[in-house]
Amino acid sequence: MQTFPGMYRGFLHCFTSVYQQVGLRGLYQGTTPALIANIAENAVLFMSYGFCQDVVRFLSAVERGTELSDVQMACSGSVASIFSSLALCPTELVKCRLQAMDEMEASGKIATGQKSTVWSVVRNVIRTNGPLGFYQGLTTTMARELPGYFCFFGGYEFSRSTFAQSMGTKKEDIGVIPLMFSGGFGGACLWLTVYPIDCVKSRIQVLSLAGRQEGFLKTFIGIVRNEGVAPLYSGLTPTMIRTFPANGALFLAYELSRKAMMRRFDS
Repeated sequence: MQTFPGMYRGFLHCFTSVYQQVGLRGLYQGTTPALIANIAENAVLFMSYGFCQDVVRFLSAVERGTELSDVQMACSGSVASIFSSLALCPTELVKCRLQAMDEMEASGKIATGQKSTVWSVVRNVIRTNGPLGFYQGLTTTMARELPGYFCFFGGYEFSRSTFAQSMGTKKEDIGVIPLMFSGGFGGACLWLTVYPIDCVKSRIQVLSLAGRQEGFLKTFIGIVRNEGVAPLYSGLTPTMIRTFPANGALFLAYELSRKAMMRRFDS
């Protein structure tokens, strides 16, 4: 929907079309690189998040261990996203190409009958562009991640603080449902802020399969000039449907595993 907005009337039309053309398998195209991308990105992101909190404390001239404000936590998350972008970009490129392979063939941008497996895409990137080819769209990924993760962690911490204040307890003790809601709220803040940038990134990564693609600004201007603003939000509905359960589960896993490890290593 992001790369070929004119091909589908909306979320349900895209869903049914993919299912009719390719079957259930088509709805899971790119699952392997998506899983690798999520594991790699979140491992690096949350590891860096802790280090970046210490950097923010140092720059703010406060003692280590001091509780940061919601805005300071958002800044920590934003800086941490620089490091996670390096882990995310290669796997995201493979995932995007796999997911849009059928549309690329249908639009005539690539020859039909090409293999659409993880390894075929990886081999094609290495053969065509070398190892650096996996970082096509890196600038756009960082342009998305920096403001996106400021809103992501900012929205999460703001929601947790609001729940804690209304419940008269600490942020760590608000319970599972408020915690998951806060994670979903953070995810919604991220995507509502950066979705147009993500559309541009997807186009660069997918269309580069057919040849060298323009950079972020030229691609963005080209979309607005030739297609208008609406295509920049194509696919927002399924993204918002996904973001609440996905990010609610993400932050629940993060907080529970962090507490478990803190208890284990403090004892």
